[in-house]
Amino acid sequence: MKQATGFSVLFLFCMTLNTSGQKKVNLATALLDKQLKAVNREISINEEHPKAVEMNAAEGDGLAVLKEIAFASGTIEVELHGENNPGKSFIGIAFNIQNEESFEAVYFRPFNFVATEQIRKDHMVQYVHHPEYTWYKLREERTGEFESEIPSPPNPDHWFKATIRISEKAVEVFVDHKTDPVLKVERLASDKSDKIGLWVGNGSSGRFRNLHVTTE
Repeated sequence: MKQATGFSVLFLFCMTLNTSGQKKVNLATALLDKQLKAVNREISINEEHPKAVEMNAAEGDGLAVLKEIAFASGTIEVELHGENNPGKSFIGIAFNIQNEESFEAVYFRPFNFVATEQIRKDHMVQYVHHPEYTWYKLREERTGEFESEIPSPPNPDHWFKATIRISEKAVEVFVDHKTDPVLKVERLASDKSDKIGLWVGNGSSGRFRNLHVTTE
């Protein structure tokens, strides 16, 4: 009986991944079914939210690549939970993952959600294309083009929803129920991959839940 139950869970999970259109991914189930590939992080099920996963803090970037998701363009929706810890909370989604060091990402700095200085407010949400276009390079050479303030930002210690629309040439980012994008940029990548994953930055941990992927 236990084997049948386990098979049914795996079968339903795979069906969710392989149908066209919108795919709703239970990240905790994905982790148990070994559908998340950890890179430079440990991934566990969040104790407070059994359908959520969390990545621990460590030096360098961390990835959790979704093995069975094929995504080139469309919309990625996910709920994120960082923390109000200056310089230690960078959390978002990676896409167009070529390998462990080459990918595009959209991420948030929750500790800047409560900033009072305008220079920090301007750095709430960021687009990057590693390894060439890091946040530092983009900030130095194309100031203000690939990061932005979020009007009426979320509480940095609470869950918030990110919606990322990705086309062949552009990325738009929405937060919670806002209808206007908080960031809109032209993509910097030329090579293309259909791999996506959860992402945390240097020294950061993060929690993720309610992932929806809609392909175009």
